[in-house]
Amino acid sequence: MLEVANLEVVYNDVILVLRGLSIEVPDGKIVALLGANGAGKTTTLRAISGLLDVHEGEATKGGITWNGQEITHLNPADIVKSGITQVMEGRRVFAELTVDENLQTGGFTNADKQSVQDAYDRTMELFPVLAERRSSLAGYLSGGEQQMLAIGRALMANPKLLILDEPSLGLAPLLVEQIRDIVVDINKTGVSVLLIEQNAAMALSIADYGYIMENGKIVLDGEASKLREDEDVQEFYLGLHTDESGERKSFRDVKHYKRRKRWLS
Repeated sequence: MLEVANLEVVYNDVILVLRGLSIEVPDGKIVALLGANGAGKTTTLRAISGLLDVHEGEATKGGITWNGQEITHLNPADIVKSGITQVMEGRRVFAELTVDENLQTGGFTNADKQSVQDAYDRTMELFPVLAERRSSLAGYLSGGEQQMLAIGRALMANPKLLILDEPSLGLAPLLVEQIRDIVVDINKTGVSVLLIEQNAAMALSIADYGYIMENGKIVLDGEASKLREDEDVQEFYLGLHTDESGERKSFRDVKHYKRRKRWLS
């Protein structure tokens, strides 16, 4: 469905952030995009969502296609109408609006009232806590509830592809599990998911395929199950390291941060 091919992005005509990035999100799959801060994950999302201009960025090479249609330079509203919605990092709910009002903003691009109502009903079924608090101001919700609201707002546009930027950020472990299960439930309805995460363990536990970014390019990719077993991924992203005795330890114990040379090539 979504193909990013050899994409380069430059900010302010000077700073090269993406360096020939290529990823794919097949129909009906969950794809994880992993990487440390500064790797270029958020820039990748801005390019897909049409938000580069807002941040003085420009796609200078390569392109993005969605179901065979070139969308590299489309405006954000048209990209949403085409079936792609994004939940930004930090939730970004409208704090002074109610839960219901926040959800209504998510259906703004959909002119079909019945379709909007159907999306609203599905969202309330998926998030019972929002149904209970539909008249509450979003600013008074907990962090987990705000994340659910942000996801629900994105679902109001009836997307075919849902992009999630760090949905587990700042949440307690129990809430991270809830968000993970919600992503799986959404995917089961036929919505493809591009999941951007620093929490590699959570992302790879539900993804079909994964990409790892460093310095604006993909350094490793493969089926999620294989990435979970990869020694480099275990060491650098899952916090695991095996010493000479065969005992597996965490970063906290061994402080082993040396990068593999092949990752820097």
